[in-house]
Amino acid sequence: MINAESVLSSLSQFRKSGPFHHCVIDDFFDIDVARTLESQFLPYDDSRWFFYNNPIENKKALNDWNIFPSDSYKAFKYLNSREFISLLEAAVGVPLFADEGLHGGGWHMHAAGGNLNPHLDYSIHPKLGLQRKLNIIIYLSEEMREDYGGHLGLWKHDNNKNQPGPLMKEIAPKFNRAVLFDTTQNSWHGMSRQLVQPDNIYRKSLAVYYLCEPVGDVDQRGRALFAPREDQIGDEEVDRIIELRSQVSQSANVYRTL
Repeated sequence: MINAESVLSSLSQFRKSGPFHHCVIDDFFDIDVARTLESQFLPYDDSRWFFYNNPIENKKALNDWNIFPSDSYKAFKYLNSREFISLLEAAVGVPLFADEGLHGGGWHMHAAGGNLNPHLDYSIHPKLGLQRKLNIIIYLSEEMREDYGGHLGLWKHDNNKNQPGPLMKEIAPKFNRAVLFDTTQNSWHGMSRQLVQPDNIYRKSLAVYYLCEPVGDVDQRGRALFAPREDQIGDEEVDRIIELRSQVSQSANVYRTL
C-alpha cells in the first residue's frame, strides 16, 4: 500500500528538521492506491460532510468509518495499524497509540477560498486522556498545482507572545505527498497561502493522529488553539471565536458562523 523505501528514507530526517520535528514524504502511497483514494472522496456538496465555516477555518471534514468506501477504509485501517505505527515509533522514539476514532482526522477537503489559520492542535484527547504526539497529512489532489496555493505553513513559536512567530517553511500540497510532524513542540501550522484553484478542483487530504502518554507538565488543551492572521490582529470578533473555539464546552458554537 505504501512506498516503504520513500517512507523509511524520509522518517530518518524527522528529528533533523525545524521549526519543529517533521518530515516530508513524497510518493507515500503506491500510485494506483493514491489515485483510487482520491477518487473515493465524497463530492464537495454532499450533505454528509461536516462544514467548518468561520473567520479562522473554512473546510469540510468527515471521520465516519461507515461512509468510507472499501479502499479508503483499508487505508485508514493500515495507518492505524501496529505495523505502520512501529515505523513511526522508531523515528520518534516514544511509544505511540492509534486513535481509531479519527478525532479531528479522516477526510479533509478545501474548495477555492478555503482557509485554516495558524493553530496548535489539541493537546489532550478529550475522551482518551492521552496526548496528541504526531499528525500525518497525506495530500490526494492530482490536479493541484503549485500556483493554486493551499500550502502547509510551519511557524516558529514566539515565547514572549505565546503566538506564532515568523513563517519558517511552506510545503505545497503535492499529490501523494505526506507530511508528518510532532504536535507537542509549540507546533504552529496552518494554511500559509490562500487557495486560488478553479472551482472544480479541491484540496483533498487524509489526516491521522497518533497519541502518547502525557509526560511532565502538559498543556491540558482539549481543542485547537488558533491565532489571528496579520490582517485579523485586533479584530474583537476573531478573538472571541478563537477563545470559544479553544474550549471543549463551547467550540461547537462557533464551528459555523458565516
